Amino acid sequence: MNDLVRQHTALGDSDLEWLHLLVSEWQLLSDLSFADLVLWVPTRDGTRYVSVAQMRPNTGPTSYQDDMVGHLVPRGRRPLLDAALDEGRIVREGDPEWREEVPVRVESIPVRREGRVLGVIARNTNLLTVRTPSRLELTYLQSASDLAQMIAAGSFPFPGQQVDMDASPRVGDGLLRLDADGIVQYASPNALSAYHRLGLAADLVGHHLGTATAELAPSRGPVDEALAKVASGWAPREFEIEGGDGVIQLRAIPLKPKGPRIGSLVLLRDVTELRRRERELITKDATIREIHHRVKNNLQTVAALLRLQARRIDSVTGREALEEAVRRVGSIAIVHETLSQNLDERVEFDEIADRVLAMVAEISPGKVTGRRSGRFGILDAEVATPLSMVLTEVLQNALEHGFQEGDTGTVEVSAVRGGTSKDGRLLITVQDDGVGLPEGFDPHRSGNLGLQIVRTLVEGEMGGTFDMVRAPERGTQVVLDIPVRGDK
Repeated sequence: MNDLVRQHTALGDSDLEWLHLLVSEWQLLSDLSFADLVLWVPTRDGTRYVSVAQMRPNTGPTSYQDDMVGHLVPRGRRPLLDAALDEGRIVREGDPEWREEVPVRVESIPVRREGRVLGVIARNTNLLTVRTPSRLELTYLQSASDLAQMIAAGSFPFPGQQVDMDASPRVGDGLLRLDADGIVQYASPNALSAYHRLGLAADLVGHHLGTATAELAPSRGPVDEALAKVASGWAPREFEIEGGDGVIQLRAIPLKPKGPRIGSLVLLRDVTELRRRERELITKDATIREIHHRVKNNLQTVAALLRLQARRIDSVTGREALEEAVRRVGSIAIVHETLSQNLDERVEFDEIADRVLAMVAEISPGKVTGRRSGRFGILDAEVATPLSMVLTEVLQNALEHGFQEGDTGTVEVSAVRGGTSKDGRLLITVQDDGVGLPEGFDPHRSGNLGLQIVRTLVEGEMGGTFDMVRAPERGTQVVLDIPVRGDK
């Protein structure tokens, strides 16, 4: 819609925002009318109309099989559009149109904002299935008529009330029609069922909705009065009420077709099962985070025990082996600590990489500086855990074998994400400016335990590739190419 409006019309950004607000609401008008809606806006030169949005009803058959968005129509071809735009009133005159042997009633509703008509909504009703309307259908049509008059007057949609169409109740979920005093004039079967689930034993019609709703809600003192007022439909609001065995979501829409409020529409939906599942997910998330927290604590305990054991060993080789094990366990603990603070099984790996780099730098025999460039991004836990161990081993190998006591130098870790979030790659380069690899060294055949761990995790567990070569100028370069998913 943005592109069409800016390309063909003279409307400004504030006008475009109003049209977006209208489109976020007009599923309600379409369902209440049992009709298709097409929004036509006059072009910049005033000689044509361009259709910028379209909506089909969920409550009845469509009048348009084709997508109308982007169509251009010369002024004069559709007199109802001209009349609504020029006169600023709802136009219903004329006989039904025939489209593919289907009679269609066409009406035009001007879209007004701050006294100006921005465009026209063409309301198209398929008359092929017309029959004697029920009480529910009559209520729908009357409510649609009230909303149409509010759109023509510029009082609907409500400024600052952006609606999430997916989250808000729809017409078919349940509908109540109230008079100006908040008394229920009509309650759809779904609406009545939802209130029965809250614990209502009687019919809603003839009762004050605010009072009935407040009585069904758990006692909350002064809040009851506010709840009763909101449920009476005095202002556009969305709220939830929990009582008995159910939870219902309500949306109040004041009806002001001629200025003063004549009543309200209340859309409602039974969200009991949805909220129950959300609570279960929250409980599961909390349990998973607690598990990660305990695993982290246990790993830290294991690391502390290994550290104590290392201090009691006289053998230098044995002590170094235990200290390496401490760092390996510590790298896994860092991942679990990060997971314990998240709502899902994904982590921002940049923080983990920085902590691993700082942890390994403590063993540096000289004054070696570690730094990171690029972004690892967000990784799944099944990638983050082995990758933290791989990074630990590679960095540890670079510091231990690339530098001697008293040396100065740099170890840089760079990360580049490529591809899509569904099928992406992570290219990691660890480069030092140390002494470099000895002649004839083959990283794929080396018996070094650390490199064996790297090969096993990268190629076996993560399905990536690993290589270790001489750096272009000096030192050693390790390249890891790993398939990943998740946000960059």
